[in-house]
Amino acid sequence: MTPYQFIEFSVDNGIGHLRLNRPAKKNAINDSLCLEIEHVFINLSDDVNVIVFSGAGPEFCAGLDLSEHKAREPFEVVKHSNMWHRVFGHIRNSGIPVVAAMQGAVIGGGLELAICAHVRVTEKGTYFRLPEGRHGIFVGGGASVNVARVIGASRMTEMMLTGRDVDAEEGYRIGLGHYVVENGASLDKAMALAASIAKNSKYSNWAMTTGLNRIDSMSADDGLYTESLICGITQTSEEVKARIESFLNRKKSQ
Repeated sequence: MTPYQFIEFSVDNGIGHLRLNRPAKKNAINDSLCLEIEHVFINLSDDVNVIVFSGAGPEFCAGLDLSEHKAREPFEVVKHSNMWHRVFGHIRNSGIPVVAAMQGAVIGGGLELAICAHVRVTEKGTYFRLPEGRHGIFVGGGASVNVARVIGASRMTEMMLTGRDVDAEEGYRIGLGHYVVENGASLDKAMALAASIAKNSKYSNWAMTTGLNRIDSMSADDGLYTESLICGITQTSEEVKARIESFLNRKKSQ
């Protein structure tokens, strides 16, 4: 277990577990918590194949810690937002698959954090909310791109204007979650998924977690060209050759 103040991080059998650890604050995000997440990702050891995100206590993350919010000059606000983008970019683009286990509140910045995970598990009692309009602010952690890309700009606009709760079932239908499980079961499900994902080729996991998101923002021609390049990189590794040979030999023996 690596010592941090606002998170916990441990690795067991190639699976890292990053847990937000501010239960008294409903795991609300402050700058120090963000920077601790960044420290984890920029110092990952080679034996980490998958990371599971979770939150201590009954809530996954209640968003920005408004009690620590302070007035800033416009350029300082821009730089603060850039810091969140940088940290959350590590989650999306490290090349390591991230599985989120969510329960209770996934609000504002908590949703911006969760949406960076490549696989998202929600419990039936999970709910999503974008309350920035009520606070007189705008999203600053990447939601206008990352959440809108998942649910569409129109749906995100409606969520922000109304500030309403989206429950787990609706969240599943619109893409905020990929799995819905019973209350209390999200971490077990996330760990099981992580163990399965860890059996994939590291090359394939890298390609899927870093390539598809970028291709999605390209023109069709650029995307197809990039797909061919990634295909060439992944399929020529010795590990992949061995996997394909093993598969073919198994087919022959059947």
